[in-house]
Amino acid sequence: MEGFEIRVDDDIVLRLHQEKVASLLFELVEKNRTHFREWLPWLDVNTKIEDTKKFIAGVEDNYKKGLSLNLGIYYQDKIIGALGFNVIENTNKKAEIGYVLDKDSYGNGIMTKSCKALINYGFNELDLNRIEIKAAVENTKSRAIPERLGFKQEGILQQGEFLYDHFVDVAVYGMLKENWK
Repeated sequence: MEGFEIRVDDDIVLRLHQEKVASLLFELVEKNRTHFREWLPWLDVNTKIEDTKKFIAGVEDNYKKGLSLNLGIYYQDKIIGALGFNVIENTNKKAEIGYVLDKDSYGNGIMTKSCKALINYGFNELDLNRIEIKAAVENTKSRAIPERLGFKQEGILQQGEFLYDHFVDVAVYGMLKENWK
């Protein structure tokens, strides 16, 4: 587990979340709390460093069990986001990607490149057959990632996610191993 990483390019590395970076991950969330809150439902359960440490402990445990793979996105060795297979269904050979990025890092192609590297790892190393990405219909920045990567929009989950005080519709995107370039 120690040292697990996926190199994206000379500047970007994806690294397994570990307790030693809990404070850095928590600082990233704190810095972007208002920004992330628009589309992410988990911010009210991550309000102190202990919450982040508990999350990372779960990440490490689920990684060992092959149930998820949650990584930090490091740009020039500074954590700027998170990306991973939030759920891996080994029986069905499929996984679901989730991601967040520091608002100051938008527009540089970092998330698209990082997703591409993770997808390659999923299809080539984990032998997945299907990868999904879900995003709120109105979250155009998040939806641009699967669209840019050639995923097929397969449908809309009406009121598919509850965000604090309201439901949002969720677009579902899929990519099959046989269609991945």
